[in-house]
Amino acid sequence: MVTVTRLNSADKDFWPRLEQLRSWNSLSDERITNTVRDILHQVRTRGDEALLEYTGRFDRLEADSVSDLEVGQDRILQAWESLGQAHQQALAFSADRVRRYHEHQKGESWRYTEEDGTVLGQKVTPLDRAGLYVPGGKASYPSSVIMNAIPAKVAGVEEVVMVVPAPQGELNPMVLAAAKVAGVDRVFTVGGAQAVAALAYGTETIPAVDKIVGPGNIYVATAKAMIFGAAGIDMVAGPSEVLIICDGSADPDWVAMDLFSQAEHDEEAQSILIATDADYLDRVQASIDRLLPEMERREIIGTSLQNRGAMILVQDLDEAARISNYIAPEHLELSVEDAEVLCEKIHNAGAIFMGHYTAEPVGDYCAGPNHVLPTSRTARFSSPLGVYDFQKRSSIIMCSAQGASTLGQPTSLLARSEGLTAHARSAEYRIQD
Repeated sequence: MVTVTRLNSADKDFWPRLEQLRSWNSLSDERITNTVRDILHQVRTRGDEALLEYTGRFDRLEADSVSDLEVGQDRILQAWESLGQAHQQALAFSADRVRRYHEHQKGESWRYTEEDGTVLGQKVTPLDRAGLYVPGGKASYPSSVIMNAIPAKVAGVEEVVMVVPAPQGELNPMVLAAAKVAGVDRVFTVGGAQAVAALAYGTETIPAVDKIVGPGNIYVATAKAMIFGAAGIDMVAGPSEVLIICDGSADPDWVAMDLFSQAEHDEEAQSILIATDADYLDRVQASIDRLLPEMERREIIGTSLQNRGAMILVQDLDEAARISNYIAPEHLELSVEDAEVLCEKIHNAGAIFMGHYTAEPVGDYCAGPNHVLPTSRTARFSSPLGVYDFQKRSSIIMCSAQGASTLGQPTSLLARSEGLTAHARSAEYRIQD
């Protein structure tokens, strides 16, 4: 039996206990930091040679050159053809829905002309090249390929380079098949911090990219944080999390399984239930006790719920919304009778799943919106991965002769007030009497 922490918003120590429960140390320890720093330096200075050494050491995959680690289109096609029809259809179905959703996010360039002829606007252009990190080996994360590569392609990125570790040469065909349906251009069987370094700095064989996206272990996350500036990154993600708000109308078994669906990721994942009825929390706890023994990953789920899970009793749904906005969850389920009304009160959430019939896992795979979401309260200021992450926006300014005079005088005054005389005179030269 798993005992899930109970909190009551009416208790005086509620907020300190909630904060303690929410806390998560996202920082690498000194050993990991030093290891990653050395790997980055070696790949940056020695290129392919260092990459081959690390691939042999960590993935036990020997190759004569990094070119030998590139997966050819024939192998990708072979992986696709090795799948059964049902799996092919599922991948294609997911890719199509994700693509159609992200088409709505495309930003377009715009301009307007002022009365004096001055033109102002914004030029939107895609990144030239993006890098996608995908966990590999026995693990199969085709959804990660789809969710990261398709927004880049919709944005117009010319080349998407995927890196995926293949310990002892083992590579899941679902991952390669997903690369095919997502439009990935090149695939290399390298992983870890060394793969991040190769994407950020480039080697003789692997081209440097403008942005690196995709999940990974603590070494990959640390490397992404360290290379920022040489390339952009999507985020440094924390453990997966779900917050479910209930008014007592949802089937307790459904809610228990939704809590499990995040807890099974790993022991650090966090599942929180907020409800307005103490008896309902008891019913969900009973469902947890009954359903958990039949779960394949019951030990991971149990540890996650025991250490980081919570059931919170609140006075009403308004208070539930306030607490939710403070937590700013990665995934938020509004399992209530009128989800539309409650949604209006939500300001901070990565993705919002509305109503009893909307299970969070459909968002992980094939609903359409991206499953790469802000964690650890970063939904207060950041958004899901999208097309906009692979587009740049440049400001457009083109002064007419009259506009140069209109803008020149205040520019001169403001520049001189800051002691920047050259700024002032540059504008003054263009002022017409």
